[in-house]
Amino acid sequence: MFRIPKDRYEKILLMVASLPSTPGIYQYYDDVGKIIYVGKAKNLKKRVGSYFNREPESGKTRVLIRRVFDIKHIVVETEEDALLLENNLIKKYQPRYNVLLKDDKSYPWICIKNEPYPRVFQTRNIIKDGSEYFGPYTSVKMVRTLLELFKQMYPLRTCNYDLSPKNIAEGKYKRCLEFHLGNCKAPCEGLQKEEEYLKYIENIRDILKGNINGLLLQLKDYMISLAEEYKFEEAQQVKSRIETLSKYQSKSTIVNPNIHDVDVFSILSDENAAYINFLKIINGSIIQAHTIEYRKKLDESEDELLTMAIVEIRERLKSQSKEVIVPFIPKVKLANIQFIVPKIGDKKSLLELSQRNVKYYQLEKLKQQANYFKKPKQSYVLELAQKELRMDKLPIHIECFDNSNIQGSHPVAACVVFKNGKPSKRDYRHYNIKTVTGPDDFASMEEVVYRRYSRILEEKSALPNLVVIDGGKGQLSIAVNVLKELDIFDKVSIISIAEKLEEIYFPGDSVPLYLDKNSSTLKLIQNLRNEAHRFGLSFHQDKRSKAALSSQLEHIPGIGEKTIELLINHFKSVDNIKKADINDLKKVVGKKRAENIILFFNK
Repeated sequence: MFRIPKDRYEKILLMVASLPSTPGIYQYYDDVGKIIYVGKAKNLKKRVGSYFNREPESGKTRVLIRRVFDIKHIVVETEEDALLLENNLIKKYQPRYNVLLKDDKSYPWICIKNEPYPRVFQTRNIIKDGSEYFGPYTSVKMVRTLLELFKQMYPLRTCNYDLSPKNIAEGKYKRCLEFHLGNCKAPCEGLQKEEEYLKYIENIRDILKGNINGLLLQLKDYMISLAEEYKFEEAQQVKSRIETLSKYQSKSTIVNPNIHDVDVFSILSDENAAYINFLKIINGSIIQAHTIEYRKKLDESEDELLTMAIVEIRERLKSQSKEVIVPFIPKVKLANIQFIVPKIGDKKSLLELSQRNVKYYQLEKLKQQANYFKKPKQSYVLELAQKELRMDKLPIHIECFDNSNIQGSHPVAACVVFKNGKPSKRDYRHYNIKTVTGPDDFASMEEVVYRRYSRILEEKSALPNLVVIDGGKGQLSIAVNVLKELDIFDKVSIISIAEKLEEIYFPGDSVPLYLDKNSSTLKLIQNLRNEAHRFGLSFHQDKRSKAALSSQLEHIPGIGEKTIELLINHFKSVDNIKKADINDLKKVVGKKRAENIILFFNK
């Protein structure tokens, strides 16, 4: 059943039978003694036995089982302990069949150094010397923004001198350029009291913890007291700090500031990967944001992946929040954590924000892949189009329709076809509008879409994955009705593009989609629309020029429609007919008609 040698299969069953029915970690080893998979279990015997009691549905899991030669386990107290141990073992051994965390950067921290007159700086190395570390921050830009904020608000030293009371008293150091620039008060020469400097550090510590509101109140009270003492210059400096801090707060506050210490997680997954976004909220402000990617190896569920990511991110970013907002309640309970799935209000808005972030991250990954791979780039463009246009299938075959007429004359339509993101010109089609009189775009669109797909159904040819209609909601509705009449609406995705603002309309949705102007999906649709314009316009111009020829030739005695068609096809223009001698004309229309043509143009 498993394509495993009988003796090895019996040996594995004995190992499974000896496993305890307790929480723990199980490890699968291959024939050379290498760990190929690590898993957690609430009940080790039951979980491991499920792999070998029946044939797994997943092909990837079947491949894993065929490579198992040995099983080892570690017993732990709780399922949460199993989850933590599993996370650590996967990071340590990186087994072949476990999900692969694609994010292994070292992130920057902001350090408040344990020293007299503490320095505040960015670092990626944590030294256990009593210093305080805040972070880690997933954005270096955020770190630089905070350090610049501190520099504007407080005159902190940047030198690495040992400013002990003894060294200052002995005059060991001299003030530097930073003092003359107003960025430092020269504590190295004893010109600044340590109590004042430590007050700055306390304020910085509050900002890094997200306690901005309390600090603002303190600064406002301090400013008022300075003004009452007629210390207007110092009061103005404090006011400047308040304005700088308020500006920073206004950029980071997105929800009710009464939401204090909360973590937010959301997940989005596809066949190959899962993306998990994390937001850290303190007093209504986002102080940390991070997205990680797991590359799938087996058919891991979103519950497994989300739980693993929560443990990983909270451990890495040192989060101690007791309230965690999630899109669904994980099966594994974690100590000191209350999971919440909000339905309304500000917390629901936070979850939606996290979900938007993880969606943008996934789309950005697809865009990067499309830009990176040169030869198969088109497939990534089509994958991105599939996601942005909400399609079930990859848009390998796309057809676009456009009508052409000028003041209702000679109405025609064009259908252009793109396959694998490129024009397939042999599949292009022109249509003379037969059932419509005058400039009626809706009726013309109805006729041409019906003719196109009724013919395809009759010939049993392949339907497109996507139909693009040049026009707005009206033209889209007409085309949708035709597809429903032909009973193929559920088999084909259809959208329309309106020229004015390049809005994308979907059936049954009055709110259009506005794609980024640099979006490869929008560019693909624009290429289709422009090609349909060009192809339809060239056919329309050709019809008008032939009509102009016909109108002149109709006045010649003895010349009918068939003779006019022969003349146009042979000579191409009226000028060429005028210049032709009687012998050339005879070869096309005979002697009598040739003489009539010569006589007509000579008059």
